[in-house]
Amino acid sequence: MTDAPAWFTDALAAEPELGSIDVEGASIAYRAWGEAGDARHDLLLVHGGAAHAGWWDFIAPMLATGRRVVAIDLSGHGDSGHRAAYSMDLWARELAAAVGGAGLRARPVIVGHSLGGMIATVLAQLAEPELGGLIVVDSPIEPQGPWPRTEADNTFGRARVYATRAAAVERFRPIPPQASLPYTAAHIASTSVREVEGGWSWKFDPGFVGMTGDLPHTMDGLTCPAVYIAGEHGILSPGARALLEASSEVPVLEIRDAGHAMMLDQPLPLSETLRGALAEFELSEPQRAA
Repeated sequence: MTDAPAWFTDALAAEPELGSIDVEGASIAYRAWGEAGDARHDLLLVHGGAAHAGWWDFIAPMLATGRRVVAIDLSGHGDSGHRAAYSMDLWARELAAAVGGAGLRARPVIVGHSLGGMIATVLAQLAEPELGGLIVVDSPIEPQGPWPRTEADNTFGRARVYATRAAAVERFRPIPPQASLPYTAAHIASTSVREVEGGWSWKFDPGFVGMTGDLPHTMDGLTCPAVYIAGEHGILSPGARALLEASSEVPVLEIRDAGHAMMLDQPLPLSETLRGALAEFELSEPQRAA
């Protein structure tokens, strides 16, 4: 990727620590950067549906100053194990297990993109584990429900096998369609495939689209402070955004010119916005405690 800027190549040069934990019979893989330091909160990053922890590879190192940052592969995704069935509650338990088992200090902040943001919201509505904050990144948390399930089934519900690795990588497309920087797309595409019988396919298990459980329709009832980061051209409907903006509990921060997967088209504004939200959590925490 000779056209990639220095900040990107420097971030990828910060090789992560690889690890895994067992959660209810499945191996859950994670990637970690940094060490606990003077930052008040460590950080847990959660990818979207059909994605994987590597989507954070060039974001996480920029957030790891003074804190440990862990990016998890949900079951059925990335390098984690597959299950016979998936549910929102089970994925939330995987996040809770990562809080305790991946070397994070107590009360981390969780950042979830898309499906990951909905799962993180489910966890943040529970009393345990205690969280230092929640950052939801362009998740379809809609009063009338998120995307039509038939659309997800059609997009991700069957395994496609390609003759060569190069052919699979070339077919990488963000869903919904959006612009991408060539180097971010190249990295994510190249880390999204695995060899299977008959060729190469995506790492995710198509069975994940049959997930069960209640999807969050609001960000009410959270047990920690929260921020919603929206892409200007993201997935959140105008009505749902208006409801969020009418709430004094969850500030909405917009990243201009960003699509749904803003790590693909606006990675630096995304990392800057995440750092700002983390700093706000840390500054306001003593006041909340008082």
